[in-house]
Formats: sequence, structure tokens, C-alpha cells
Amino acid sequence: VRGGQVWTACGTRSEVAPLRTVLLSWPGRELAAVTDPEASLFLDRVTVPRIQEETLAIADYFRSRGVTVRVFSPPSTPPPNLIFMRDTFFATEEGAIIGRMGAQQRAGEERFASQALAGVGVPVLATLRADATFEGADALWIDPQTVLVGVGRRTNDAGYRQVKAILHTIGARTVRVPMPGGVQHLLGLVNFVDEHLAVISERLAPRRLREILAAHGFRSIALPANREFTNGRAMNFVTISPMHVVMPAGNPETRARLQCEGITCDEICVDEYLKAAGGLGCLTGIVHRDAIGSAVREAPQR
Repeated sequence: VRGGQVWTACGTRSEVAPLRTVLLSWPGRELAAVTDPEASLFLDRVTVPRIQEETLAIADYFRSRGVTVRVFSPPSTPPPNLIFMRDTFFATEEGAIIGRMGAQQRAGEERFASQALAGVGVPVLATLRADATFEGADALWIDPQTVLVGVGRRTNDAGYRQVKAILHTIGARTVRVPMPGGVQHLLGLVNFVDEHLAVISERLAPRRLREILAAHGFRSIALPANREFTNGRAMNFVTISPMHVVMPAGNPETRARLQCEGITCDEICVDEYLKAAGGLGCLTGIVHRDAIGSAVREAPQR
């Protein structure tokens, strides 16, 4: 039973349909315990009170846009990278696919993600097993019937095969995207802003990905590998609705480029999350979007 009677309203078949529910992980003492940032996959030590302030501001922003925000407070000390909830699961209309983290430092996050989703009434469609690895930021809906899955550092071939089989049971097909060396997630190569408009990395997006986008009728906005892209994680945004995104603050060139394309760009500070080597898209677990086609377009801001 859906619609909140047994399970909460959840799921999606789109990366751009109006956003309705997100899941955030509350940053706590696990971050204060990180004394060797590199060993935890961080770039620098995180100041806990500041990142908590950022989390509250992010939650307030989403609520101001009519998005329900679920904040998970782990019952015990989690691995520090649990703050990047997007990586731990992938949402479908039938429930969430729980990932299996590809980095040793992130092992165990799957258990917390399962607790978080169950706690807000989201059914678990499947979990990966055996030697499979899969992270949610490696899977993106390109249309309501098709999911792109990046295979590389964090999602392996066994993970791809299992995700493909799971998605087949709900009538979705998968397209394998080989990831170039050094790229962590598919979300670092492409992000979607409209049903036929994508933002891609000018330098890193492989030919295969560009061919797939073109075959599905997409036009692409290519962002250069400048400071904003690499340090500011300007492409690590969240699409609120078609042609409307919220992006990390401090990236004026990227914001201007997107606005010239008619995209409404809101900004929010995620500086402490950047120290932990992730951005706004990484920290936001996507739980529910409207059905594609139900969006009311906003007037572009230029």
C-alpha cells in the first residue's frame, strides 16, 4: 500500500521532475574523530559546528521550495562519509536499492542507510550481495525507462549486473557507461537539468556518454575543468524542478553560464562539505520526485 498508508510516498523515474522528499544525514561526533583527513577520503578536517549549521541551512532551503526534508540521526557512531547520503542508495518507484560501498573506508554505511530509509517509511527493493559494489551516485535516470550506470572505481561489473537485473524487474533498462580513470562517480561527469538538457564535464565526459546523450535527444552544456568545477564542485548541484537548480555557493562563472541557458540557479554554502570531498548533490539523498511531465516551468532568470 502506497501513499503513506503503509509506506510513505517515495520513488522516482527522473532526475529533473519536481523534487518532493530528500534524506540528509546529520553530521556528528564521527567527523570530530577524523584526525587524518586523507585516510577518511577527506581533503581537510571538518569543523563540526559549522557543518551542522550548513546542514540546517540546506534543510531550510529545501523546505522553502516545498520539499519534505528527512534528517537521519544515526543511533550509533557511523563512518564519517555517511554525510554523503546520495551514494548509499538509488530510488525507484518500487523502493530503494541499497548500495554496497566501493571504498573500504565507507564499508558499513549500507546498514545505516537501511535504517534511515526504513525510519521514514521507504521500502527497500533490494540490496547488493557477494562481490558486487554499487554507489547511488553512479546511477542516473536519463528517461523514465532508462538508467545510466557508471562502472569504474565505485561500481564494479558485478554491481552493474545486479542493478541491471533488479531494474529489469520494474520495467527499466540499463545502459552501461565506462568511467574514465580517476573519476569517482557518474554524477561527476553528467547532471541533468531538464528532460533533454544535461550538464557535462567538458574534459572528462567520455565519447560513449556523449553518444548516449545524443541518442536520447539531449543537448549538453559542457563545463570546463576550472577551479569552480574541481574545487568548488560547481556541477554537483541538485535539480529542484526542470530548469531550476540549487548549487554550491562561490561559483559565479558557472552560475552565469547556466543562467545564460535559461536555468534558475539558487546557491547555498557547503564549504565544510567541500572539505570532506563532496558537494550538494552528494549529500542529498533523493527519496521522491513527482512523475515526469508534472512540472510547472518557472520563468528563467538572466
